[in-house]
Amino acid sequence: MKDYEYWMKIAIEEAIIAFEEDEVPVGAVLVKNDKLILRNHNRTKQLSNPLAHAEKLIIEEILSQGKIFLYDYKLFVTLEPCLMCSGMIVWSRLGEIVFGAYDKKAGCVGSIYNVLKDRNFNHHPKITNNVLAEESAELLRRFFQKKR
Repeated sequence: MKDYEYWMKIAIEEAIIAFEEDEVPVGAVLVKNDKLILRNHNRTKQLSNPLAHAEKLIIEEILSQGKIFLYDYKLFVTLEPCLMCSGMIVWSRLGEIVFGAYDKKAGCVGSIYNVLKDRNFNHHPKITNNVLAEESAELLRRFFQKKR
């Protein structure tokens, strides 16, 4: 089994692509049975859609391929998912979410709230956090410094 850092490095590669495209540098990869299934990054500017987050794009793509529930999948993302993406993780029944940096302003897997642990919902994926968190956070810091 490949190590979580291996997959997070691929997610960081996607975040770097986003950075180079002047998108907020968040990348994600979807893995099943230790195989890369999909990879993507934020595309809110490219698609003129504030909802085009890396996680959302990946979940929509795999569901469009006829998958109904994602129990056997792991999603690696460089930044803690927001409320929208956390909801998609619950409703798609994703097996595990692995993220890098916490998002103190919009994160909903522990920072502001933890949607994935809310007992009112009927699905609670495994959560692994702080995987290559500093590398993920550094990309975001550089991106926003460049904007100032």
